[in-house]
Amino acid sequence: MVKIPDIKAFEKLRKKLEGEKDLNRKSICVCGGSACIATGSLGLIDLFEKELKKHGIDDEVDILVTGCHGFCEKGPLVVIRPEGIFYPLVKKENVPDIVTESVIEGKAIEALLYTDPMTDKKIVYEHDVPFYKKQKRLVLGNNGLIDPMVITDYIRVGGYKAFASVVDSMTPDKVIEMVIDSGLKGRGGGGFPTGVKWKLCKNAKGKTKNIVCNADEGDPGAYMDRSILEGNPHSVIEGMLIGGFAITASTGYIYVRTEYPLAIHRLKQAIKQAKGLGFIGKNILGTKFSFDIEIREGSGAFVCGEETSLMHSIEGLSPEPSQRPPFPTESGLWGNPTNINNVETWAVIPLIVNKGSKYFSSIGTENSKGTKIFSLVGKINNSGLVEVPMGISMGEIINGIGGGIPDGKAFKAVQTGGPSGGCIPAALMDIPVDYEKLAEVGSIMGSGGMVVMDEDTCVVDIAKYFLSFTNDESCGKCTSCRDGSKMMLNILTRISEGHGKPEDIDLLLELGEAIKDASQCGLGQTLPNPVLSTIRYFREEYNAHIVDKRCPAHVCKELVNYSIDPEACIGCGVCLKNCSVGAITGKIKEAHLIDPDKCTKCGVCREVCKFNAVIVE
Repeated sequence: MVKIPDIKAFEKLRKKLEGEKDLNRKSICVCGGSACIATGSLGLIDLFEKELKKHGIDDEVDILVTGCHGFCEKGPLVVIRPEGIFYPLVKKENVPDIVTESVIEGKAIEALLYTDPMTDKKIVYEHDVPFYKKQKRLVLGNNGLIDPMVITDYIRVGGYKAFASVVDSMTPDKVIEMVIDSGLKGRGGGGFPTGVKWKLCKNAKGKTKNIVCNADEGDPGAYMDRSILEGNPHSVIEGMLIGGFAITASTGYIYVRTEYPLAIHRLKQAIKQAKGLGFIGKNILGTKFSFDIEIREGSGAFVCGEETSLMHSIEGLSPEPSQRPPFPTESGLWGNPTNINNVETWAVIPLIVNKGSKYFSSIGTENSKGTKIFSLVGKINNSGLVEVPMGISMGEIINGIGGGIPDGKAFKAVQTGGPSGGCIPAALMDIPVDYEKLAEVGSIMGSGGMVVMDEDTCVVDIAKYFLSFTNDESCGKCTSCRDGSKMMLNILTRISEGHGKPEDIDLLLELGEAIKDASQCGLGQTLPNPVLSTIRYFREEYNAHIVDKRCPAHVCKELVNYSIDPEACIGCGVCLKNCSVGAITGKIKEAHLIDPDKCTKCGVCREVCKFNAVIVE
C-alpha cells in the first residue's frame, strides 16, 4: 500500500475509486456482523463462491462481507444487489437457489422472503422492510455496502473526504464552530454539547493534548458501538482525525473492551491500512498535521465507561472515578487536556463536515439534533440496531420499527439508558425520544439501550436485576454507591421473596435520592433510576408483592404456586416426563397433581403443556 503524498493525490485516488463504482454490478452482500457470524453467515461464503464458479459467473458477481445490517435476530442476512432483494435467516441449502434464481435471473424466491409480523405480507426489497423503512440510517448507512476490512471501499463511498477538506482548507476554530452549530451532543450518555467540549479542550492550557474514543460499551443488551467498529471502523478513525486537528491534539486512544474481539481485529486492520496510506502518522497528506492512534483494551469493568475511570485505566491505575472539577478537558490523561467522546459521536463527525451543520441540525428536535442509534432488545418482534431521528415517538420505535410485541402479549414498559436508566410505561408511548423528555419522565438516553417488556415481566424483578448488576459493578469508592446499592438490593430481594413491609417503598425512595445526591460519578448518580421509575409508574405492583404477597406477572418464585386444573388435564404425561424434580404424579389419562413441597417453580410444566392445564397463581 503506497502512502498518499498530498491532498491532490488523495483527490485523484478518491475520484478514481468513485468512478470505478458500478451501481449496476451484481453483488451478494453477506452480513459479517457478530450476530450473523454467530448464526453461520461466514459458512455461506464458500458455498456462494462454489456456486458462482459452477455457473461460470464468478468474475461477474462480487461477494461482499459487510458489517452489521442491524436486523440481528434475522441473521444470517443476505442482500442481492443492485435489486436489493432481502433474504433473512439464510441456510446453507438456500445458496444454490439464491444464485440460480436471484443472482442469475434477478427473481425473488418467495419462500425465503421476510414476512412482516404486523401484516403477514412477504417483503421483497430491503428498503421496504418495515424495520428499515422508518429509520434514518446515517451513521449506519454504509454498514451494508462496504467491506470493513478494505480501506478503498470506505474511500469509494466518500471516506476521508471530510478529513482531507478539513486539513486542506479549514482552521481548528472553524471546525469547532461547525460542530457547535450542528447541535451534536455526546452520544455516550451525558449529552454534553460536543463542539463546546472540543472548544474547552482546545483553549485549555497545555502543549500536549489527547483525544479518547470511549468504546467501553458495558450496558446489558447494548451493542451500538461494537457494530460501528465492526462494520465501519474508518468512520471512527476519520472522526478522531478531524477532532485531533480541531483540538490540536497529537495522539488519540481508542479504549475498547476486550470482549469485542471482532471489533478489535477490524479496528487494528483499519488503523494499519490508514497508516499505510498516510492518514495516520507524520505530516499527514503533506500537511503539518501529525496524529497517531493507539488501542487500549479494557478488561470489562463497567465503571470504566465513566471518563475519569477510563483514563485511570489507560494510565495503568485502578479504574476509580475522580472528583470533578477539574474536568478532563482541563486535566485528563497524565495531567494533559483530554477530550473524550464515544464511538457514535466520533463516527458522525465526518457526516457533519461533508453534509454541513445545517443539514445535521435540521434533523431531530430543537434541543436534540441528528439521529441516534438504539439497540432494541427484549420482548419485541424485531430486535436489532435502529437509527432514528431524535424526537421520534417511542411508540413508532416499538410498533413501527420493532413490529410490536410477540405472541399477542400486551406491551408493559421499555427501559432506556442501560442499567442506570428508567422504565417508561405503555401510557407514555407517545413521548418524543430526546434527551429532555426522557429525563422528564425519569429515565435517560444513555448510550442507547432499549429493553422492551411485555405483560409477563415483573417490574420488581427487573429493578432487582439492574440493581444486582450495578451493585456488582460499583468500584466501591463511594459509600453511598457501594453500601446504598446493596441496601436497595436487599430490600428488593426481600420484597420479591414475600417478606416486604409497607414502609419499604418509602425507604427505597429515600435511599434512591440519597445515593443520587451523594455519589461521585454517573454510575452512582443514576443507579437508583430503575427502582425510582418502577415505583413511580408501577407502585400498585410493589404493593401486590408487599401487601397481597403475590407477583402479578408470576415471576417471583416465592410468591407463585403451580397447580393442575383437573378439568383441563387429559393425563398425557408430558409434564410428568419433563419435571426434573419429580414434583408431578399421576396416571395416563387421569388428571395429574403437583406436589408444592417438591415443586421448584421452574415453569417447564407450563411451557410443555398443550392444553393450558397448568395454573400459576
